[in-house]
Amino acid sequence: MLDAAIAFVIVISLVFARVPIAFAMAAVGTLGFAMERGWDPAIAIVGEKARRAALNDDLAVVPLFILMGVFVGRAGLSEKLYAASNAFLGHLRGGLAMATVVACGGFSAICGSSLATAATMAKVAMPSMRRYGYNDRLAAGAIAAGGTLGILIPPSVILVLYGIMARQDVGKLFAAGILPGLLGVLCYLGAVRFVVARRPAYGPVGERTPWAGRWRAMSQVWGVAALFVLVIGGIYLGIFTPSEAGGIGAFGAFLFAVLGRQLNWSRLFGILAETAVTASMLFFVLIGALIFADYINETNMPNQLADLIKALNVQPMVVILVILLIYLGLGCVFESLSMLLLTVPVFVPIVSALDFNLIWFGIIIVVVTEISLITPPIGMNVFVLRGVLKDVPTGAIFAGVTPFWVADIIRLGLLVLIPWISLFLPSMMD
Repeated sequence: MLDAAIAFVIVISLVFARVPIAFAMAAVGTLGFAMERGWDPAIAIVGEKARRAALNDDLAVVPLFILMGVFVGRAGLSEKLYAASNAFLGHLRGGLAMATVVACGGFSAICGSSLATAATMAKVAMPSMRRYGYNDRLAAGAIAAGGTLGILIPPSVILVLYGIMARQDVGKLFAAGILPGLLGVLCYLGAVRFVVARRPAYGPVGERTPWAGRWRAMSQVWGVAALFVLVIGGIYLGIFTPSEAGGIGAFGAFLFAVLGRQLNWSRLFGILAETAVTASMLFFVLIGALIFADYINETNMPNQLADLIKALNVQPMVVILVILLIYLGLGCVFESLSMLLLTVPVFVPIVSALDFNLIWFGIIIVVVTEISLITPPIGMNVFVLRGVLKDVPTGAIFAGVTPFWVADIIRLGLLVLIPWISLFLPSMMD
């Protein structure tokens, strides 16, 4: 177990030295294997992990969902989602911020990326909120927090990667993310209401849209609902696999972009190139994580930790709380995907040995990962917004996300104490 602990320290040190996490995990894992078994087996494992990742049918869904999200972003559906949400909520105090949260939830359902959701909605929602005199803290906080929903509301690339590493059904993980995602939207709406109740000037009342205008706005977002129902409903009903759903969803998003006259050959090439770069980055990180995970398993650290916990005779829920505290601490300094892939090989065997449901645990750690996206000092969504909103100080954005961070902690507590929220829909698939 000492060797594994040293390996973790080296990986974290390399990350702080700005070595990409994929290369840090791959290098430490390879070196560890070389010390255990020799260089020939170590090099062979690198090739084998890369080959298996390239030929893994389950991983085919990753570039397809990324492609779907990029097509959706270029089709202008984010603007239509925001317009529809604003039509129903904009007349309330803080209504534009609420509309931003709801639009983020809808966009997440077809995008699957928190960073893309935050960046897109910043360009769509921020000008409108500023026009109505919204405080930058509330506006930026709503966008940064709403963007975190992208990694939970299916289809979610992080849930796919967790399912592969933890050997769990991706379709059930998608179903498990729906209710916690909706709960997240409700908690964020509550955070907006809390802020404007204390500081009414932060979220002035907007214009009321007539019902005719509301229905007209709703008619513009049928594509989002259709894609979500098609992709997730098809998986849930067993009509097609997640990989097939990714292909159908990507083709559907392509059709929306074509019908919306948002595509030409140059834009199509840009979309395919962006998808290839993003998917390649994720595959590099995953391959590095798999190499490192194999070395950690070789040291037998997960089983030794599980035996130690059983010997201590502590309550299983105490172990879960300790794991969550570790994630919250790592979230202050680690990027979300790296944090998840680095820790899953250690924590999943422990949680499984304690007889917890691994589908439930996957949702729990994704929610904690969401929290890390708005946790200082390395809140990735905050820095994405800082790049888009160059005139808003980083400190103001972090101050703005604080009420939403508290709302997330409340949601996390509910999901831990009431597993039914995560497991109800997956149980219907058995």
